[in-house]
Amino acid sequence: MTNPTSSSKVILISGASSGIGEATARHLAAAGHRVVLGARRLERIAAIAGEIRQAGGEALHHELDVARLGSFRAFVLLAKAHYGRIDVLVNNAGVAPLAMMDELRVCDWNHMIDVNLRGVLHGIAAVLPVMKEQGAGHIVNVASTSAHRIVPTMAVYSATKVAVRALSEGLRQESKDLRVTVVSPGMTRTELAGTISDPKAKATISAMMDEQGIPASAIAEAIAYAIGQPGNVDVGEVIVRPTAQG
Repeated sequence: MTNPTSSSKVILISGASSGIGEATARHLAAAGHRVVLGARRLERIAAIAGEIRQAGGEALHHELDVARLGSFRAFVLLAKAHYGRIDVLVNNAGVAPLAMMDELRVCDWNHMIDVNLRGVLHGIAAVLPVMKEQGAGHIVNVASTSAHRIVPTMAVYSATKVAVRALSEGLRQESKDLRVTVVSPGMTRTELAGTISDPKAKATISAMMDEQGIPASAIAEAIAYAIGQPGNVDVGEVIVRPTAQG
C-alpha cells in the first residue's frame, strides 16, 4: 500500500458500499489517495473503510443518502473538516428498477430520478462551493452506456443517465478551474440488478451480467486514469464496456 504523498488526493465516493463505488475506493486508496466512503449501508462502508486502513490505506466513512441534500452536505462537511480540502467527488450512487413503461411503475421512476439525477445534483451543490474556494477540483459523474443506447425497460433509467451527461458538459463549460468527467460503464458485475423490481427484467439483466459482465475494478481503473491526469488535462468522458456487449 502506498503512503499518502504530495500527489495524494482527498476523494469522496458515493454509493461506496458495493460494486463500482467499493472497487473505486479500494483501488484509489491502494494508489495512496485518501478516500471518504458514503452510502446508506453504514455498517458495510465502515467495514470497507476498516479493511482499507488495515491494508495501510487512509479512509473515512459517513452515512450518505444522496437523495437528501442535507445528507450530502454533512458528508462533504465531514471530509472538509478532517482533511481541509476536497479534491475529487465521485458521484457513483445509482439504482435501476427497470421495467416497461406501460407497467406505470411511477414510484420506481421517481426513485431513479431521486438517486441517479437529483443525487448527482446534490453532490455538485454540496461540493462546488468548496472547490470554487480552492480554485480547483474534479467531479466524476458515473453515467452508463444506457445514456448512449436506449433499449426497452431502460427508458427512464436511460433518461436519468442522459441528463447526467448533459449537466456534466454544462458544468464543465461553466468553469475554467473545475475538471468534470463522465464515466459510462457498460454491463458490469455489481448489485445493480438487485434494485430491479420487475422479475423478468431482473432475470434478463442478471443473466447478462453473468455472461458478459466485466468486473467493477475495470471501471475503478478508468476513474483512476481520469483523476491521475495533470491539472490542465480534463478527460471529458470514458466509456468502458465488455467487448461482447452490443
